[in-house]
Amino acid sequence: MSNYHIKHLEEYYQVYRKSLRNPEAFWEEIAEEHFLWRKKWDRVLSWDFSKPEIKWFEGAQLNITENCIDRHLTTRGEKTAILFEPNDPNDPAEHITYNDLYARVNKFANVLKAQGIKKGDRVCIYLPMIPELAISVLACARIGAIHSVVFAGFSSTALSTRINDSDCKMVLTSDGSYRGSKTIDLKGIVDEALESCPDVHTVLVAKRIHSDINMKSGRDQWLQPLLDNASVDCEAEIMQAEDPLFILYTSGSTGKPKGMVHTTAGYMVYTAYTFKNVFQYKEDDVYWCTADIGWITGHSYIVYGPLANGATTVMFEGVPSYPDFGRFWDIVQKHKVNQFYTAPTAIRALAKQGTELVEKYDLSSLKVLGSVGEPINEEAWHWYNDNIGKKQSPIVDTWWQTETGGIMVSPIPFVTPTKPTYATLPFIGIQPALMDENGQELKGNQVEGRLCIKFPWPSIARTIWGNHERYKETYFSAYENKYFTGDGALRDEVGYYRITGRVDDVIIVSGHNLGTAPIEDAVNEHPAVAESAIVGFPHDVKGSALYGYVTLKDTGESRNHDNLRKEINQIITEHIGPIAKLDKIQFTSGLPKTRSGKIMRRILRKIAHKDTSNLGDTSTLLNPEVVQDIMDNVL
Repeated sequence: MSNYHIKHLEEYYQVYRKSLRNPEAFWEEIAEEHFLWRKKWDRVLSWDFSKPEIKWFEGAQLNITENCIDRHLTTRGEKTAILFEPNDPNDPAEHITYNDLYARVNKFANVLKAQGIKKGDRVCIYLPMIPELAISVLACARIGAIHSVVFAGFSSTALSTRINDSDCKMVLTSDGSYRGSKTIDLKGIVDEALESCPDVHTVLVAKRIHSDINMKSGRDQWLQPLLDNASVDCEAEIMQAEDPLFILYTSGSTGKPKGMVHTTAGYMVYTAYTFKNVFQYKEDDVYWCTADIGWITGHSYIVYGPLANGATTVMFEGVPSYPDFGRFWDIVQKHKVNQFYTAPTAIRALAKQGTELVEKYDLSSLKVLGSVGEPINEEAWHWYNDNIGKKQSPIVDTWWQTETGGIMVSPIPFVTPTKPTYATLPFIGIQPALMDENGQELKGNQVEGRLCIKFPWPSIARTIWGNHERYKETYFSAYENKYFTGDGALRDEVGYYRITGRVDDVIIVSGHNLGTAPIEDAVNEHPAVAESAIVGFPHDVKGSALYGYVTLKDTGESRNHDNLRKEINQIITEHIGPIAKLDKIQFTSGLPKTRSGKIMRRILRKIAHKDTSNLGDTSTLLNPEVVQDIMDNVL
């Protein structure tokens, strides 16, 4: 069926129209022809955004691991499923075939069962990017346990909050992890977290860095001996379509993190279908997403989406800067990577290093480049396109969220003409709406508003774990009968979408709505600027004025800051107009970022407002130390 793999623009429009005319029939066809079901559904979709309640493929029975592993064994058993590239480039890469993966997932699943884990139990996974992370996720899914992966860079406080929120029974971790030239004591962080987690009675520990660690008697066990003794046969638990598959926490703009719940069937169908099309994956391709499985990108586009398509998916343990900033390109050359999916933050960091480290490597295997996590600015887009893709590999600038489960707006490579900074067209089945401040939908093109989705798609999160009211309040209360993304967007003259940033990053200056993303893009055009973040602060005359935090490139020369401020405002005037000029520009050593590379503007807003009494938990930031530095130098 051609609908599963779209190959030209006319076909995209045809399939897109079909998905809007009769969504149930469309998704039923995709689900029926491309997946393995133990029992078919009684009903494709029932939904009510006012409750909100959404159910896809109700009554169907399946196990997602049979779709990701078992069904490939007869045709792709010896194909590499997971290609593990370790932190140290001198260590050999590990090719885990579908046959190997089957045996290793089953053994791990049997270990979980032997430790008393059963269907519906929550298991917290706090592991580095080693094969055990992907295998443990699949092992949970095999037996119907709900996995809650916590990024293994979060602090013990962040970890214990997440363990307690979803009442996890068990924690899977390792003795430690490698991160470039450093090692991190993961087990120590787990021990500290568990001092305030009374319900965790079992910790299984993988050996990675072979350090001396403290093993608590009666609670902690080494994983490997248990795996060695486990059987390779494990019958997959039959799951209902709407049974929870995993919980994944996303930081709320206020208060404690939200445990987004994703269920089984719809999530599987949507992640597999988007993966196939957005990356134009072909049978023998090698695909690499550089994310961590601790984020939704890793769940959907390292594990479930690729494996459901029988793909070879690269899993990288290290960092882009170790042993030098050529590491990504070394891996692309070594494994002949065809699709490469990374974050704008990484692209900007690599662009800062110049192109010498790119030119050393043969990147001719690349067919598709992807960008995820935040809107990509124009300068980074062009650098990526010119130097990595050599103008031959289209860039898919994908917009989606933890809550959406899969990619929502994106070009399809070789199908959709790309446009820098634009995520372009909605994916098949996605019905976006731009809303004005009065709650009215903005029709037609060349409009800007708040991005909502007016019809459910299969991988939408179903609730927030233990707090359905908060789910309703956060996503379904702002606009009647619509999912509100929290983002602003504009639709250009041809119907392409550009995400303009979080709506709380829209600042009204003298009655003008100014999105911060285009202003930051302009500031970042200055040759001395590495990156910037713009927030609003109270102003007697304008209501709000703009405060810019600007990190400079280390050019080895000290520039006159007053001149730089003038030059930056001149660029803004040229790009956007004098209305968008910054009243204050503070030069910073860095910007506070989450582990996924998002700038924590909430903290920057508070500092600009001179309201630093409660900045919230900064321990989960990648670089908490810059916060004090910024506070000390606030203007």
